[in-house]
Amino acid sequence: MYSLRVFAAAIFITLGLVALAEGVLPDPATTATGTHVAKLPVSMAMHERVIAHLLEQDGVVTDPIPQLDVTAPVFNREAVIPPQCYTKTDGQFNPCYVCHQNPIAGRENTMADGELQLAYSFSDVGMTNHWENLFEDRTERVARISDAEIDAWVNEDNYSELAPRLEEAGFKGWIPDLAGLEAGAGAFDQHGFARDGSHWVAFNYKPLPSTFWPTNGSTDDVMIRLPEAYRQDDAGNYSVDVYRANLAITEALLKGFNTVSSLPVDENVIGKDLNGDGRMGVVEQISALDRFVGAAAGERVDTYVYPSGTEFLHTVRYVGVGPDDSINVSRRMKEVRYMKKWKPRHKMAYARSYELEARAKEEGRLPWYPVLGDWGLDNEFAWSVQGFIEGHDGRLRTASYEENLFCMGCHASVGATIDKTFAFPRKIDGAAGWGYINLKGMPDTPNMGETRGEIETYLERVGGGGEFRSNPEMFARWFKEDGTLDHERVRAAADVYELIAPSPERARLLNKAYRTIVEDQDYIYGRDATVTRPVNVYDHVDNETAPTLPVDRFVTWDIRLDWDADDS
Repeated sequence: MYSLRVFAAAIFITLGLVALAEGVLPDPATTATGTHVAKLPVSMAMHERVIAHLLEQDGVVTDPIPQLDVTAPVFNREAVIPPQCYTKTDGQFNPCYVCHQNPIAGRENTMADGELQLAYSFSDVGMTNHWENLFEDRTERVARISDAEIDAWVNEDNYSELAPRLEEAGFKGWIPDLAGLEAGAGAFDQHGFARDGSHWVAFNYKPLPSTFWPTNGSTDDVMIRLPEAYRQDDAGNYSVDVYRANLAITEALLKGFNTVSSLPVDENVIGKDLNGDGRMGVVEQISALDRFVGAAAGERVDTYVYPSGTEFLHTVRYVGVGPDDSINVSRRMKEVRYMKKWKPRHKMAYARSYELEARAKEEGRLPWYPVLGDWGLDNEFAWSVQGFIEGHDGRLRTASYEENLFCMGCHASVGATIDKTFAFPRKIDGAAGWGYINLKGMPDTPNMGETRGEIETYLERVGGGGEFRSNPEMFARWFKEDGTLDHERVRAAADVYELIAPSPERARLLNKAYRTIVEDQDYIYGRDATVTRPVNVYDHVDNETAPTLPVDRFVTWDIRLDWDADDS
């Protein structure tokens, strides 16, 4: 993030050039053109001009001020610091541990930012909370939106038209290629494989506390796709056996397992004894992790990293409310997010990047990321990140530089991730986890190294129903009148769905709140679905005087889950 290469590249940016990432990352010159710029007062700040343009833009490609460096209008130079980092801890509550962790042996992530659990450590710019949307009272605006109106909005499909619009615009980056995704689970078979033959595979995972808990305003799903060679046999033909085996091997390596269950794989097709029993047949356990199989047999193997060419597709959605008042994913998407790993990278290279990042931060340099044109931003750890977000009319458009910059706080600069990802390390282990996300029936499994359920533990450590230490419905459900967690009630919950699904009333309220942000197109001020200001959030933090946590509140935490734990 703050590497010397970035510092040098910034010099070129000042000349109006776009940085080109090293290696095989895409050429930023291959960028579709944008639309016209509205005539606005010269005195208007550049970021305000961008918002004004977005309120008029009808095109799918966002280029608010053509012929101007895309980084110039940035409002929040520390957009990598998410709103949750401004939460008050009151000297006892710790919502920070889920992101900020010290290195775990063998992993590529050596950022070592665990100290941020105990103290605020912002740059001069970062000490001011720029997420102004948190402070807006939307009570009256929300009251003007009827339940019928918001339900109709949430149930509309704004995904299907995105690909043809991008193609028509000459977009050169990734174009959504998973048909029917607006239908959620309907786009996949029982094992999570996309029905359209695009080779995307959905997996069932436990949402990270607490941003993607439905009770806090969003639902989501995540899909993975391995490169073509990982789906082909030695002759270059597609093989479901090869793909299933390589998906299982990828999961085992990424999680650091010695063995993993898999969907049924015919070893005779693979030509290798995958479970080590000395016989060739159909197996559902893979322990031969020394190499990939099929056409990918010669590809590099390493733990805690994905193969080069791995792709992730992540959709962020409203909170859907079914006819029976059940909570589910909506058809409408708030965002479509795409990541691709462009090249293999050794762990020593990752470690060096983190060293340079730490040095740059000590020197006071603010974050900046190379722009890859229609492929989004380079997170400087071999991944490109591109987002599509709702325009003022609800149609999806490409995210601006600053809107993508927001994503870098999680996918580049926190110590808890594994190869910059959250969801896949939290997948239900093995064969049982291949399928579309489903919180019903999912136990509150503990994290690796812990014994109590993750959600139970999180609620106690945070002292509230989310990272802002707010959410009155969660307080009413799971906390006692004295403010302490009701452990017995939490443990009696049937599943994760019961623990973190909101009431239909709250779901609609949060959907309405987010709808107003879409109307304003001011995502650069924050995109959290809040109706009134969270009481436990600072608008300004002084690193020296803000209350911090004592050392005994520090938590060592593993993002992985112990799915084999006894949940009785």
